[in-house]
Amino acid sequence: MNDILTEGLTALSLPIDAAPALARYGELLLERNQTMNLTAITDPQQVARLHMLDSAALLGCADFKDKRVLDVGTGAGFPGMVLGLVEPSIQLTLLDSLSKRIDWLSEIAPQLGISRLTAIHGRAEEFGQMPEYREQFDLVTSRAVADLRILCELCLPFVRPGGLFLAMKGQKAQAEKDAAGRCISILGGQLRKDYVYQIPGTDITHRVVVVEKVRETPGQYPRKFAKIKKSPL
Repeated sequence: MNDILTEGLTALSLPIDAAPALARYGELLLERNQTMNLTAITDPQQVARLHMLDSAALLGCADFKDKRVLDVGTGAGFPGMVLGLVEPSIQLTLLDSLSKRIDWLSEIAPQLGISRLTAIHGRAEEFGQMPEYREQFDLVTSRAVADLRILCELCLPFVRPGGLFLAMKGQKAQAEKDAAGRCISILGGQLRKDYVYQIPGTDITHRVVVVEKVRETPGQYPRKFAKIKKSPL
């Protein structure tokens, strides 16, 4: 994995000194995956490319240096843990609704040398209403597979005015964007130009939907998740 990561980070114009820690992260992921469902990708080379390098590519989308970053629905730590390893100046918060994942991420972070990390077990729609988290982050990321309208209601309340929500999507994100325009406006956001990149060592092209927070999110959002899912904005 180390060679693939070194080559991939070079192709992304990112520092290669993170490669050994990323490789170790991949090893720990595959080891724990034997007893906990963390990833469907089990080939080490594919883990390096489709998880590590895909996540690292997000650093080309915005200036992450010294920023407060929240990764919503972090799962096995993607993209959040990778961002923290490649750009150590980030003040990183990981949020996931499954406590076992959060416990594992908290356990491995010191082994990987990540010190500026907070891992939280909880639901985004609940934490997004808490003053200590609401509109407190410069950058909010999500690699979740949910519809963009749902992701925006869960994530935009965390973004400070002037900050960005970065939604990692596949190449076919235009339909979701078209449907999400009204939702984004209601929540205080504004669409910016997508960030499109190719994962090094593959022919896979991914897209990041970039939403700038231009004003505060109205206090009634986010709603309870059942309502969000049943009636997306």
